[in-house]
Amino acid sequence: MTRMTPLSSPLLLGFEDIERVLDRVTKSGSDGYPPYNIERIKSNKGDLLRITLAVAGFTRDQLSVTVEDNQLVIRGAQSPEADRDRHFLHRGIAARQFQRAFVLAEGIEILSAALADGLLAIDLVRPEPERTVRTIEISASEQALEPRS
Repeated sequence: MTRMTPLSSPLLLGFEDIERVLDRVTKSGSDGYPPYNIERIKSNKGDLLRITLAVAGFTRDQLSVTVEDNQLVIRGAQSPEADRDRHFLHRGIAARQFQRAFVLAEGIEILSAALADGLLAIDLVRPEPERTVRTIEISASEQALEPRS
């Protein structure tokens, strides 16, 4: 049985990649850690997107920000050796590893990543695409109707 999706319409050609991205987003379960905000910021470069993650207790060396196959991936890992000499009476600040991924649209660029006051801020921008109109010449030949091999 063929799976029907909203992008299966014969009028939507070439959207298979979008369908795969949507599948990937819906299957990626997340436990909500670390919490994050996404905001739109007006700047001289146009509209920026800023993703801010609450990463209290992590240093720059314990965090990584990468782009993998149109996904922004943020990872954090603290070494257990750092806490060996400490005795906690209560531990409310999470110290577990995490990975948070965001699917990026085509053309999104990462401008910067900065860590301050326990918040990791990542700025992204999408350059305004050039609008082009291309005229396709219509051939009078009947060969155009025959399948090409």
